[in-house]
Amino acid sequence: MHCFAKLAYRLRHARALLLWSSTLTVVLLVIGLVWGLFFSPADYQQGEMVRILYIHAPAAWMGLFSYIVMAVASAVSLMGKYPLANLVAKASSPVGAVFTIICLVTGALWGKPMWGAYWVWDARLTSMLILFFLYLGHIALVNAFDDYGRGARAGAILAVIGFINIPIIKFSVDWWNTLHQPASITRVALPAMAMEMLLPLLVMGLAFTAYYVTLLLVRIRSEIAAVQVRASRCSLRSIGKRL
Repeated sequence: MHCFAKLAYRLRHARALLLWSSTLTVVLLVIGLVWGLFFSPADYQQGEMVRILYIHAPAAWMGLFSYIVMAVASAVSLMGKYPLANLVAKASSPVGAVFTIICLVTGALWGKPMWGAYWVWDARLTSMLILFFLYLGHIALVNAFDDYGRGARAGAILAVIGFINIPIIKFSVDWWNTLHQPASITRVALPAMAMEMLLPLLVMGLAFTAYYVTLLLVRIRSEIAAVQVRASRCSLRSIGKRL
């Protein structure tokens, strides 16, 4: 409990970061949405449906990034007693799950007119669905035990093991013959995308990143408050039993 009290004191300085991240989220989200939905050109093959990309791609990026953060924090927590690492992993998991489901839903909406089906068992789509289930499994394990430490350890083990799915998602379009298009930005050569479309996409990526930071800070603070409340209740119960 002493460790969580120290963390709560240190996170008071994170209020300034929370203000900046929330402000950036709103500003970048407005700019990115207006730019991408109204001023960027339509694709010569996909037409106006390409505008789903400005939500779909950043959500996919953040779904992967959130899991990387969760897995790294889980690995750190398994190597030693670092309460902040456990809190970061627990706070990141639901946020990443939301990003992943947004990615899957927007991908289905794009897939119907482009592929003729909302869902196909494509390697990229299937591995993203597995990522969503990994998030759900982590959330369930962390909250399955009355003992906070046991739940955090069980969730950390799952997060570290599940990290093997991240490179599978990234390289699935290169390893297998899939319907999903290959990477257009993370290439050694120049991006295979017009700058008029790339710039608003990057702005949306930054907006989603700022949103992730905002939610992560809010959730960490709420988790610390929840731990303090549980500890206070336990103390009152022990005092009551003595009396």
